[in-house]
Amino acid sequence: MATFLLDTCVIIDALNNKRGRPALLLDLVKFGHVLACCPINITEVYAAMRPKEEAATEEFLASLQHVPITPPAARLAGEFKRDYARKGITLNLGDVIIAAVAVHNQLTLLTDNTKDFPMAGLSLYPLPK
Repeated sequence: MATFLLDTCVIIDALNNKRGRPALLLDLVKFGHVLACCPINITEVYAAMRPKEEAATEEFLASLQHVPITPPAARLAGEFKRDYARKGITLNLGDVIIAAVAVHNQLTLLTDNTKDFPMAGLSLYPLPK
């Protein structure tokens, strides 16, 4: 079975019960897949969280596998950012770190923002918007 690294937009949609994300994530788990996040996801979720959402957010994040940002993944993120900038493409730092964590750990990124993740070698599980 696969381990899916969740993009922050998927986590937020799941927390807000939008776009059928809770059902999709439950189905993935039922089929034996593992759901994961990384520190950037946590940072982005907390940056957008309202105080009344803290308990549910904590519970949801605790249910995920946590994948660290290792020095090799951080280096890869920097290379992604630099290489795309040289092509005239500006990528969000958080997105390149999430992508690098996925690539470095051979995880599939679950996202509905595929345009934000053009990185070579990145396995995407695109979701409908």
